[in-house]
Amino acid sequence: MTQPNLDFVDCADPSGGHRMAYWQWGDPQAGHVVLCVHGLTRQGRDFDALAQALLARARGPVRIVCPDVVGRGRSDWLADPAGYTFAQYLGDMIALLARLHARAPIDRLDHVGTSMGGLIGIFLASQPALQPAAVSRLVLNDVGPAVEFDAIARISGYVGQGGEYATVDEAAAMLAGISTGFGPHTPAQWRALTEPMLVPARLRSPDGSRRLAPQGEDVELGAGPFRLHYDPALAVGLKSFSREAAAQAEAAVWGAYDLVGAPTLLLRGAQSDLLSPATAEAMTQRGPRATLVEFEGVGHAPTLVDPAQSEVVVSFLMGP
Repeated sequence: MTQPNLDFVDCADPSGGHRMAYWQWGDPQAGHVVLCVHGLTRQGRDFDALAQALLARARGPVRIVCPDVVGRGRSDWLADPAGYTFAQYLGDMIALLARLHARAPIDRLDHVGTSMGGLIGIFLASQPALQPAAVSRLVLNDVGPAVEFDAIARISGYVGQGGEYATVDEAAAMLAGISTGFGPHTPAQWRALTEPMLVPARLRSPDGSRRLAPQGEDVELGAGPFRLHYDPALAVGLKSFSREAAAQAEAAVWGAYDLVGAPTLLLRGAQSDLLSPATAEAMTQRGPRATLVEFEGVGHAPTLVDPAQSEVVVSFLMGP
């Protein structure tokens, strides 16, 4: 299987609802589900390489589900940008799990989360009575309860600033410039990470629906110009994020982390500016007492494209 299937789930929000896209690999009837959730401005196709590595090593049927969090990828944009909150993201993930369970019962749920997706995973895994299944194993990719404020300021400097790009290569060069923390990649790997981040510039949702594709259909990339495939309004909440708000959020996430009972793998880019060595070490000493693995030559965040990175995750999820 070289390409995932695209599907959608209807989710509630105060403005009347939206649909969230998700990409599915593997056996759609498998009871073992691996939920992979991306970072702030990324999308579910970031996990293509990891999904294929997991399928290659799986001992039985597995369903790998990679959502585009609302406002990103093929998902709708929210009518009210103030709705881009973790409460909304968690509600959407629970709606997705209910949809998956209705199609084929889930008997084991694992979670892999990069950055923002890892925080979502902490909140999900902190709920031992989560329906339809509690998180069995948790992978946190370069994120923890204490997020370095200077890194947030760095990220807020480019979120929502994208313009139009004449070619995929032009867009790839721009993304490479703001994503040096991803570490070294071959040109083919970087192009694979870039193409799902783009949409034809003509798709501007002029009717106000903020939907980027008809129900059940993908968006063909075609010829340029292109723009980034996320809502620029994601920047609104990020730019208003203060040190005081960061401190309050940190306390809440530590509280959730301490409730996690699932075996937890913590990945860290050795040069990460978002997850400090001190926070990573603290995560090995409290809550689920995560197993820490660091990758040299990488900052925020490892893409899990390098086989040396993906193998750590595969062994954790598919091993004994």
